[in-house]
Amino acid sequence: MNLRQLEYFVVIAEEGSLTAAAERLLVAQPSLSQQMRALEAEIGVPLLERLPRGVRPTPAGERFLPEAQAALEHADRARRSARMAWDLSGGELHIATIPSVAAGLLPEALGRWRQRYPGVELSLREFVHRRTMDDAVRDGYGDLAVGLVPHDWAGPVQQLGWEELVVVLPRDDELLARRRIALEELSDRSWVHFVRDHGLAQIADATFAASGFAPRIAIRTGQVATAPVLAAAGLGPALVPDTIVPESLLALARPLRPRRARRIVAFSRLATPAAEAFIDVLREHEWKPRPRDCVELP
Repeated sequence: MNLRQLEYFVVIAEEGSLTAAAERLLVAQPSLSQQMRALEAEIGVPLLERLPRGVRPTPAGERFLPEAQAALEHADRARRSARMAWDLSGGELHIATIPSVAAGLLPEALGRWRQRYPGVELSLREFVHRRTMDDAVRDGYGDLAVGLVPHDWAGPVQQLGWEELVVVLPRDDELLARRRIALEELSDRSWVHFVRDHGLAQIADATFAASGFAPRIAIRTGQVATAPVLAAAGLGPALVPDTIVPESLLALARPLRPRRARRIVAFSRLATPAAEAFIDVLREHEWKPRPRDCVELP
């Protein structure tokens, strides 16, 4: 059984005539009949019923038809994806990332990509844990990952820029008079925090511990974009990546003393043209350089 035989069977079923199917497929009718006999012999049951005027699928053929159509669709998608990897004329681009990058850094790049390669369908999957994302990409998910430096990675890794942790304070907080804030100055506050299984919860907890305290929690959220909004509303300070603070709340955000930042990279299993093209688009973003005198987060 091969794709050509499946295509022949589907077209015959759609046309209801060997003659019409042969004309549509641009093949000789005897060759078409021979391929159908070979397909039926391999499957072991008749798929087509010959009528005085035309043909129609047998009950077995009716059951076989949607599976044959699905196989052809999968094969077509595979061809388009392979072609896209080399000439970017179609197919799909699957990107793995973490929530802060998805919310703060990727939308602009995805918009530019869409303008340049409108025939490529985009798929974006967010992972709340970097380890989960690294493992998924290792296991074959995605054409490219954008996030933190992966551990024990054998494929290409491209440095993009830095993401800095900042504290977002409630409106009218007295510490907004400061240019930078030491976390220990906020040790007696109740915090806006992330749910325990979120990757940013682990980053924040490690940062709090390095400052000598465990925070009291006012509220937990699983959405990175929600945390600065809750902080601004007065529920407590929030420790978040600067990339996800909306422009309307930037006046409430302050760097830490000492500053904390983490590298943002793009990585993939293979340096395909599609992955390289998306990295080129990413590089057009105004990436933040490493802050001076910062502590690099793992």
